[in-house]
Amino acid sequence: MQSLEEAIARLGADGFVAYPTETVWGLGACADRPRAIARLMDWKGRASDAPLSILVSGAEAAAALGCELSAPIHRLMDAFWPGPLTLVVAGRETWAPAVARSDGALGLRCSSHPLASALARGLFEAGRGPLTSTSFNRSGEPPARDLSAARHLMGAGGADTLATSLDLPFLVSAGGCDAGGDRPSTVVDCTGNEISILREGAIPRDTIGEVWAG
Repeated sequence: MQSLEEAIARLGADGFVAYPTETVWGLGACADRPRAIARLMDWKGRASDAPLSILVSGAEAAAALGCELSAPIHRLMDAFWPGPLTLVVAGRETWAPAVARSDGALGLRCSSHPLASALARGLFEAGRGPLTSTSFNRSGEPPARDLSAARHLMGAGGADTLATSLDLPFLVSAGGCDAGGDRPSTVVDCTGNEISILREGAIPRDTIGEVWAG
């Protein structure tokens, strides 16, 4: 299996990677690299008007991205990060097309999976920009839920051969790590005065509302 260092190098070269999370396998590229995002979107076949989430190592990394983080947002981060919670927050930075929402808002995810967390932290420390987070699958197909499904999506070369083309995903599974199989993340829009639950997943909406209200 390919190492974390090789994955970070691939991302720095405008490639994209597949990596395990506590839910399903994810697919990511550096959010500030248009060519890398275009490669990911072409492979996935996803419409460009569907924004991608960003994987961060924590609240500090989110703040460094120019995100507007209110006290209620910090309460949600403190209560549920790392874990299956995606927060859509207002942003002030410019990203590659298809990353931010049309109003500049970003979806932020902090994974509790050790490999996904290490990958996000490694990119942050290398100054290479945050990693996007979307499910590892072709658009309209089920996401890869385990290493076997992820290897199948890699094609004939599988995970044991380093793909030479940057137009193909690079499988990151150091030590044979696999996805955790947890329920999908709950997605919360925090850009208004009141929150909006865009998807109820592992964390119930009532629990989110209680923490938001303090």
